[in-house]
Amino acid sequence: MASIIEHEPPYTVGYFVGSLSSTSINRRLSRALFKVAPPELEFHEIPIRELPLYSQDYDPDYPPVAREFKQAISKSDAILFVTPEYNRAIPGGLKNAIDWASRPWGENALARKPSAVIGASPGLIGTAVAQQNLKSVLSFCDSPQMNAPEAYIHMTEGLITDDGEITNEGTEAFLRGFMESFYDFIVRVLTVVPRG
Repeated sequence: MASIIEHEPPYTVGYFVGSLSSTSINRRLSRALFKVAPPELEFHEIPIRELPLYSQDYDPDYPPVAREFKQAISKSDAILFVTPEYNRAIPGGLKNAIDWASRPWGENALARKPSAVIGASPGLIGTAVAQQNLKSVLSFCDSPQMNAPEAYIHMTEGLITDDGEITNEGTEAFLRGFMESFYDFIVRVLTVVPRG
């Protein structure tokens, strides 16, 4: 039987912004999430832009950028994915990052790491298909996922400002609840799942 490991806040949350765009609405969404998150959560971005395309040829000796990337995941208590939807799936850059994180075989940095997924889109379905795609990948990577509440954000003009201010009270309340649920989920997972 696995031993129970106690954790105390604050909890460090590494976050991925799935878009590489400098004007990403999902980066704007991430700023909004930090403003409404419980104070027990501390956030740091895990950048993915500089990672080369993953190849098994790298497995014997990861390049420095990939080693730093995996170390950032390992130092995080939990992971938050904020992603757009490209062609009914997650962006290639994000999938590439997950491939780096989960390889080589037996050195999966995402295993047992509590995670949550959210995304914004100008379209009405608000990244729903991309999120299902990402959750399937994370399941294989053995990352415990917060399955509810789900959050598919229809990003309308002015809903969230560039600095992350939420202009709609209902949206603010929903995102605050999402982040409170994520905090509760992190506490539950880290109470019963030993870190390896």
